[in-house]
Amino acid sequence: MDLIQPKVLKGFRDFLPQDEILRSNLIEKLTHTYRSYGFVPIDTPVLEYTEILLRKSNGETEKQMFRFEDNGGRDVAMRFDLTVPFARYTAQHREELYFPFKRYHISKVWRGEKPQAGRYREFIQCDFDTVGTDSATADFEVLALMKAALASIGVEKITIHVNHRGIFNRFLEKIGAKEKSDDILRIVDKLAKVGEEEVKKELTEVTGSADSAEKIIGYIKPCGTFEETLANIENLAGGEDADSKRMKDIYAMMKAAGIDGTYTLDPSITRGLDYYTGVVYETFLNDLPTIGSVCSGGRYDNLAGLYMKEKLPGVGASIGLDRLIAGLTELGITEVKGSYLDAEIFNGDENLAAHYQGVASALRSKGIAVEVFPDCVKMNKQYAVTEKKGMPWGILVSKEQAADEKLTLKNLKTREQFADITVEEAAAKIRNQK
Repeated sequence: MDLIQPKVLKGFRDFLPQDEILRSNLIEKLTHTYRSYGFVPIDTPVLEYTEILLRKSNGETEKQMFRFEDNGGRDVAMRFDLTVPFARYTAQHREELYFPFKRYHISKVWRGEKPQAGRYREFIQCDFDTVGTDSATADFEVLALMKAALASIGVEKITIHVNHRGIFNRFLEKIGAKEKSDDILRIVDKLAKVGEEEVKKELTEVTGSADSAEKIIGYIKPCGTFEETLANIENLAGGEDADSKRMKDIYAMMKAAGIDGTYTLDPSITRGLDYYTGVVYETFLNDLPTIGSVCSGGRYDNLAGLYMKEKLPGVGASIGLDRLIAGLTELGITEVKGSYLDAEIFNGDENLAAHYQGVASALRSKGIAVEVFPDCVKMNKQYAVTEKKGMPWGILVSKEQAADEKLTLKNLKTREQFADITVEEAAAKIRNQK
C-alpha cells in the first residue's frame, strides 16, 4: 500500500511544542488582562449559516469565506471573524444577558486570503467588546485595554492610530461623495499597502472627479498633534458635531489617564469592514510597522440591528495573535520554551526507579514542575532531549545519595552543580531562579 504524503493545506500550520507554548503563554496573559477590566468569556460555533455572516459585509469578504453545503443541504460557512457571530449571539441571547455586556473571545477564524508573512488562512483572534452602551467611556476603555493587553505580553513600543468614521462621512457628504462612501472607505483603507498615487487613481475612478479625489487625499493626511488634526478634519467636515465631540472626550480621558502619548489621530484609518460606524483604530509596532496592524477594531452601533429590532450599540477590538507573534519573532523578542518543566530527574540507575518518583513527588509538592526520564539510557541522550525542551535544571541521584536522601542539582545552562543537597534545598534554588 502506498503511503500517504503528510502535508497541510496552504495557509494552515502545525505548531511544534515551543510554538504552541509561546502562543498559549501569551493567551494566558491576555486572558488575565481582559478579566481585570471586567470582561467575561463566551464561545460561538465555528460554523454559522452563511446568511448570518454575509448580512453586513462586502463582496471581498464573501470571496474569502470558507463556504460549503453541509450534509443537511444547508448553506454554511466558517466564521471569518468573531464580531459578526457575537452580534448574532447577542441578539439570540439578549434575554439571558445583562447590559452593558463585556465579553472576550479568544478563538480561531478562517479566511481564504493570500498567505504571506504574518497572515494565514487559519489564525487566532483575541477579541474584547462592550455592547449595550454608546458612551465615550466604553470607547476609551477599549482603547486603554488595547494598550494594557499588549503591555501584558511585553509589547510596549506601539502606536495606536485612531479615527472616527462619522467625521469622515460628514466630510464626504459635504463634497458630494456620500453615496460612494463604502467604496471610498475601502480604497482609503488600502493607503499603507498601495500608496497615495494608487489610492488617488482609484478615488478618481469611483468619484468620477479628480478634484474630489484630491480633497479626500487632503483630508486623510494628519497635520501635527492629535488636537491639531482633529481641529482640521472637524473644520473640513463642517464644524463640531457629536462625532468630533466624542473624539475630544476620548482624548481628554487619554490625557487624564496619562496614556495619550501612545495614540495618534490618523484620518486615513477607516477599517474596510462596513459595519463600523464610529471610532475606529489600528495598532502598529513602532519597530516593525510594515507587518501591518496587530490590534484593530471600532464602534459598530448598527451591527446587532441586523438580527433584532432593538438598537444595541457596541464597541470592541481584536488582537491578531499570529501576526503579532510573527512580528515579535522577527524582532527577536519572543521567549522560546520547549516545555513547562523546571527540572528533569535523569535516569542513571534502573534500580532507583521508585526513588526517582519519590523525589519527583516531593519536588512537585513544593511547586516545582518536574519529570523523570523514563528510560535508563546513556546520559548524552538524556541531555540531548532536555536541551531540546529548554530545561533549566537537571537532577542526578546516585545510589549513595539515595540512601542519604540527597541529590545533585545541575544548572543545565551554566553547568554549575550543587552536590549532596536535600530536596528542600533543591526546590529553594529552583524557585529563586524562576
